[in-house]
Amino acid sequence: MTADALITRATPADVIRRARRLWLKGERIHLASLSEELNIGRATLFRWVGSKDLLMGEVFWSLYDALRQDAINRTSGQGVDYVVGVFRYINSVLLHSEPLRRFVHDDPEYALKILTSSQSTLHSRTVEANTRILQQQVDAGFIHPPMNLGSLSYFMVRLAESCLYSDIICGREPRDEELEDACTAVQILLGGKA
Repeated sequence: MTADALITRATPADVIRRARRLWLKGERIHLASLSEELNIGRATLFRWVGSKDLLMGEVFWSLYDALRQDAINRTSGQGVDYVVGVFRYINSVLLHSEPLRRFVHDDPEYALKILTSSQSTLHSRTVEANTRILQQQVDAGFIHPPMNLGSLSYFMVRLAESCLYSDIICGREPRDEELEDACTAVQILLGGKA
């Protein structure tokens, strides 16, 4: 076997994993450094992940999707209680996430852009994933929301964001009490009783 055969080539997944590790440690992510570290050309890196904003969206989605799956696996029940339970679990973990709090504190404008922008890959995927959960509960006959599921999902995501990023949006520290109020609002939106 030649020395060249022993060298493993980086993949797009390697880029996301490395960027995720850097972010979780609180380090800044620079595409040029990632390119050098993974021994790939900058053009290749750009072709794989696009801009830094798109890469950050992928990093956050990879973290969020794992958290969402964990919430689904840990939440029992069905219907309104199930949907609210998944919502509560995800957002409680995010509310107390030290890396997320640090990211929001260090660069609030950039954080809001990546985390909440309607053009963000994270925001749109979060709404889509939430819509799938709602649709599953509707299809099973457990909930009958009084509004369009896409709109309902969008409002639920915006409610969560208003709690999680209230320090940036309105100068109020995010609190567990506000998350509980958001859970009550979601329950009402789903047609449940407060």
